[in-house]
Amino acid sequence: MARAEGTISMKRETIQLLTADDLPKGNVLTTAKLAGIQAAKKTSDLIPLCHPLNVSWVDIEFEVGEESVEITAVAKTKEATGIEMEALTAVSVAALTIYDMCKAVDKTMVISGVRLIEKLGGKSDHRSDYSPKTAVLVLSQSVHEGKSEDTSGGILKEGLSKHGCRIEHDEVIPDDSGRLKSVLERLVSDGFELVVSSGGTGVGPYDITIETVEPMLTQRLPGVEQALHSYGRSKTATAMLSRLLAGRIGDTFFICLPGSPGAAKDALAVLMPSFLHVFPMAEGERH
Repeated sequence: MARAEGTISMKRETIQLLTADDLPKGNVLTTAKLAGIQAAKKTSDLIPLCHPLNVSWVDIEFEVGEESVEITAVAKTKEATGIEMEALTAVSVAALTIYDMCKAVDKTMVISGVRLIEKLGGKSDHRSDYSPKTAVLVLSQSVHEGKSEDTSGGILKEGLSKHGCRIEHDEVIPDDSGRLKSVLERLVSDGFELVVSSGGTGVGPYDITIETVEPMLTQRLPGVEQALHSYGRSKTATAMLSRLLAGRIGDTFFICLPGSPGAAKDALAVLMPSFLHVFPMAEGERH
């Protein structure tokens, strides 16, 4: 089994036409699903050196957002080899079909983030069985005071748990640098292996997360930061204004994310499950 995903970004007006089934070429998502399934079955014809497989099952799902459509494809086979190319092809052709059916009204569309997110079976599994002791922190004065509800923290907890992280602590913290620092020191002392924070990464006067965490780090992970920024910018231009941070303090790894629900979803898409490989690497294992 292999699972892949991708995104096609477009104007809000195009999304509205798509959901209203009011585009010139007809029902976009139904056509894209059929195209993706058909492409998965023809992968070896499209990619010259790809081994032909008897595909036993393919499914494609779409999540329509305000300015994008998220595409997820799952492919299965009973043969003794991996099926990741079929899943990736399904996503790619589904995205191209959406592009083709919407291009008459939108010339700004961008296809991005096509990637393998899970592979089971074949010669190697693209997954990690490591289950780090994890904390999720939400930096928000309004949530702390009960004036608004937390959404991003819930998304992170659910997504991280789905990939095997053990959520043993979650907390809402006000915009207070001293409070945040003491919480982080306690989590490190208590042996937490992964701390993911949401919020406080902007450029406003109360955005204190980066200034608090950065001096505490003993090692930065710039590749993780670049991957998160790149993915965010491919979907939302203003993502370039957000700050984020990844690194470690001793044996505890930190990831500081922007506070929006979209940023939480994007981070899960980029990080999981590949980031979990950092833990065996930290113990001396090779890539």
